[in-house]
Amino acid sequence: MKLDKRTVLVHRHAAIVRITHWVNAICLGFLLPSGLQIFNAWPSLYWGQYGADADPALLSIAGFPAWLTLPSFQDLAAGRRWHLFFAWVFVINGLVYLAYSLWSGHLRRDLVPRNAELAPRHLWREIVDHARLRFPKGEEARRYNVLQKLSYAGVALVLLPLMVLTGLTMSPGMNAAAPFLLDLFGGRQSARTIHFISAALVVLFVLVHLAMVLLSGVWNNLRSMITGRYAIQESHHD
Repeated sequence: MKLDKRTVLVHRHAAIVRITHWVNAICLGFLLPSGLQIFNAWPSLYWGQYGADADPALLSIAGFPAWLTLPSFQDLAAGRRWHLFFAWVFVINGLVYLAYSLWSGHLRRDLVPRNAELAPRHLWREIVDHARLRFPKGEEARRYNVLQKLSYAGVALVLLPLMVLTGLTMSPGMNAAAPFLLDLFGGRQSARTIHFISAALVVLFVLVHLAMVLLSGVWNNLRSMITGRYAIQESHHD
């Protein structure tokens, strides 16, 4: 009996997951450069209630180049308008995704790792396989691997909400409406520093994510996030 392999298309991403994914991508494309425009207005980071001119900074740089900012010339007011508009689109989009994930079971089914996947031996094997660019094939490619689950869940449930909350903490209006945020993050300057670090981690995640898309098959990954269909190789007997 001959064992052959055939390519089949499996459904991998629901429509709402695909839509919110691309909305997030668009939002980040505006949030990051407009955030750098805002940062350049005072390119220093502090902790706690500090932030006056004479206080020591945790980090101070000359600023980001104009070609990385939105707008490309120095205009703090315009940068804030761009940033706030897409921040609210980002928040609404995230709430839609979270509501769907809870209602449909997507969060529990696709993003929460199983106990066996969290075993040290399994985790180490996944890390080694990815380092050697050995990506899941066949049935294993139908669902996220444990590294994807941990990274996607970490970004969606921890990193992005942290960015939103620290962003709100920097708003004087929100300080009046929800003063507990200042206590939660130890002041507006601490919130600004955490916001900057969170944004840097999001950029790192995006770069790694794009690298994995390129290395594991550009068209197959794009098709799955556009049409929901992902191609895998299935074995069958003739």
